[in-house]
This record gives sequence, structure tokens and C-alpha cells, in this order.
Amino acid sequence: MQTALKPLEGPLMSNSPPCPVRRRLGRIGLLAAPLLLAAGCATQAPAPVDDRIAAEQVRAPAAAEASGLQVFALRNPAVTELSEAAAQSAQDGDMARAVTLLERALRIEPRDPELLQQVAEIRLDQGQWEQAESHARRSFDVGPRVGELCQRNWRTIALARERQGETEAARRARDRLQACQVEAPPRL
Repeated sequence: MQTALKPLEGPLMSNSPPCPVRRRLGRIGLLAAPLLLAAGCATQAPAPVDDRIAAEQVRAPAAAEASGLQVFALRNPAVTELSEAAAQSAQDGDMARAVTLLERALRIEPRDPELLQQVAEIRLDQGQWEQAESHARRSFDVGPRVGELCQRNWRTIALARERQGETEAARRARDRLQACQVEAPPRL
């Protein structure tokens, strides 16, 4: 024996036409929903970025002051090739490709301080201050505590903090630059 289902009854399920207030609220909801969704997708526009920040304010000064002790790690040839291709892409202005190549290299050598610093410098050029600082700090944590790379790390951190409005933290980062310069021992 089959039982028939009774239709739902009540004020919300009545067969009577909806009242004008409900109809108006429904229309407002239909109009407001896309606007609320669009507002949730909005992001703050990135700060204007000076082109080639890293080249002018990080790499060039570090190379000019690289008179002291320098430390270089041996590298996997595949990593070297990817790093060079990334540098060329960055020089050509294709920052997205440069980051992609560096991320591939980091999958091979995840603790390579030079690769981490290269990503940090590209993030500076892109105006991604927090990521630039994060990569530079990771580079410093796994890299040498002296030499050109150390100077690039702290210059990147200082610039990123300065661009985020943290002037005192930027000053402290610049103070750390002094520890990166160590005179090379005399050769006999």
C-alpha cells in the first residue's frame, strides 16, 4: 500500500501569490548579491614600483662594495642554467617567467641562498614587499653571513621594510649590513 505525500503547508509554502514586500526584498537581494561578490574580490592596488629597484639599490651597491671576503657554494649545473635563464628573463622584463624558472631551480636546490635572493629581488621589482623580505631572510638564514650575498640580503630586507612604512626596522636592517663586510685574510 502506497501512501501519498502530503504537500507542505504553512505561511511560506502557501499557493497564494507572494506579498509585495517579499517581492521587493527578493529583487533587492538579486541586485545586491553580485555587488557584494564583486566587492569581496576587490584588492588593494599595489604601490607604485620603481622599475629595477633590485638592480639599482641592492645588486649594484653590493657588487661595488664586494672587496672583502666572499663565499660561494658549488652549484648543480641544471640550477646554474635555470638561474641564468631567469636572470635573462628578468633583464628582458618578463618577471613572471623569471620567477617560474627560479621556482623550478628551487625544487632542485631548495636551500640555495643565491636562488632565494634572486626571487627576493624580483619580488622587490614587482612591489611584493613581504615576499621579498621573506625570501631575503630565508637566503640569509641558509647562506653566508659575510660578503656580497649577505649585503644583498640586508639591503633587500631594509628596502622591503621601508616600503611597508617600517622605518625603524629598515634602519636596523641597514645596520646589519656592516657585519657583512669582513676583510679577506692576507695572502702569503
